[in-house]
Amino acid sequence: MIQNLTPQQSWEFLQQDPSAVLVDVRTQIEHAYVGHPVGAVHIAWKEAPSWEINPNFVDAIEELVANKATPILLLCRSGQRSLSAARALEDTGYAHLINIVDGFEGPLDPYNHRGKIAGWRFCGLPWQQS
Repeated sequence: MIQNLTPQQSWEFLQQDPSAVLVDVRTQIEHAYVGHPVGAVHIAWKEAPSWEINPNFVDAIEELVANKATPILLLCRSGQRSLSAARALEDTGYAHLINIVDGFEGPLDPYNHRGKIAGWRFCGLPWQQS
């Protein structure tokens, strides 16, 4: 089962469970230049310019997290790619998957800007840029 948590709830979960792993599934450019949560491991679900699913995604997660009972929190820009990635991991037997709703940047505001309504960065949670 995939659980959906807000960025704040996800941060609290990470603080309470040191075995949990935070995976940023955005592209390399998003991860590096837009910013990413401190401590997040980057494994892209899709990569530009083709936007095809990364055929090595599950293998990379399995190398990172061998125990399929370990909690894995997944984050993207707004919570959609991370949900797709969580479903793929669920299909391979991972049992404790958490999709971070609103992702790193959150939904679009009325002016088509992200980061103004919700998301990891909007909430003031620890993040950095490369």
